[in-house]
Amino acid sequence: MVYLDNSATTKPWPEVLDAYYRAASDYFGNPSSLHHPGVEAETLLNKGRASVAGILNVNTEEIVFTSGGTESNNTAIKGIAVEHKERGNHLITSSAEHPSVTQAFQELEYFGFDVTYVDVDEEGRVQVEDVLEAVREDTILVSIIHVNNELGTINPVEDTARALKAYPKLFFHTDHVQGAGHVPLDLQDVDLCTISGHKIHGLKGTGALFVRRGTALSPLLHGGSQEQQFRAGTENVPGITALAKALRLSDNERQQQNGRLEDLKQHLIQHLHKLEGAVVNTPKTGSAPHIVNVSFPGMKPEVLVQELTRNNIHVSTKSACASKLQEPSPLLLAAGLGTERASSAVRVSFSHDTEDWEVEEFVRTLHKAVSDMMQVMGEKK
Repeated sequence: MVYLDNSATTKPWPEVLDAYYRAASDYFGNPSSLHHPGVEAETLLNKGRASVAGILNVNTEEIVFTSGGTESNNTAIKGIAVEHKERGNHLITSSAEHPSVTQAFQELEYFGFDVTYVDVDEEGRVQVEDVLEAVREDTILVSIIHVNNELGTINPVEDTARALKAYPKLFFHTDHVQGAGHVPLDLQDVDLCTISGHKIHGLKGTGALFVRRGTALSPLLHGGSQEQQFRAGTENVPGITALAKALRLSDNERQQQNGRLEDLKQHLIQHLHKLEGAVVNTPKTGSAPHIVNVSFPGMKPEVLVQELTRNNIHVSTKSACASKLQEPSPLLLAAGLGTERASSAVRVSFSHDTEDWEVEEFVRTLHKAVSDMMQVMGEKK
């Protein structure tokens, strides 16, 4: 099997599964309980929190564990909006965000908040000046994705966060789900940051939200005082342990072999440029090392994906959250790439486990699949 849909989810590493199993079997106590099994579970929970904080270079108490990227994004965006609505009613995001961000803002609009959607350029990149120009007296939140989940474009998040420090009344959030384990991010000027476990060889249903010390946040979930009262509910200690392990291992892999993934990406892009009918959408520079987006104008991407999967090669059309929707990619449309390219895009995404031969096999099979589809299209004309 050639699996090249790692932006949708990654295969859990054996060490991560081992960590989960040991925590689930040996540390099953409720970390809020006062007895010995509860204290043991709480100790393991604290170790996981310290580990994640250490890798992100933040304070331990600034890590809030969640069920994943979607919950973290919603908690950050809605939590800030609700908690600080008396200070302002204006929110800013980009026109090329993950659905869990876009739809959170859309719901806030329904409840009366005013949202500005900053445009992106043809590479899907937000410009710092455009964000600053959108800031108003009543702006309380800016949320900009770090690595675009379809194009792989890296946004100037650090520069944006630094510039926004001139506006102490607002908070800055970034969705770091696709960047974690691949593109380093300095959180010095960031107030809230989202990561997800299953994108970094961890388990589905695990994630974390960095909340800068002193940031007031209205919780989505109520009922208990867990996670500094930001997220009620008994903590998923085995999942948290697995997340901490996955983040550490993926960060080690990033430092050791990100150059290899970049070489693989450039190698694939070179092949795609030679393939008749292919239009590469991912920027050659300024993009993450693990994502390549390519369009085949005139072809149905879902048909191409199914043809590839019949040959045991697995890629996707767009964000997994929207891949079953038969409509153009909103992110590619936002980048001004046009309906034809946005309706025919395929995303290829690597992991640190991806090998050279898998890319070669993908290129070979893709070439045949595209040639066959073009022949059929020609016969129908």
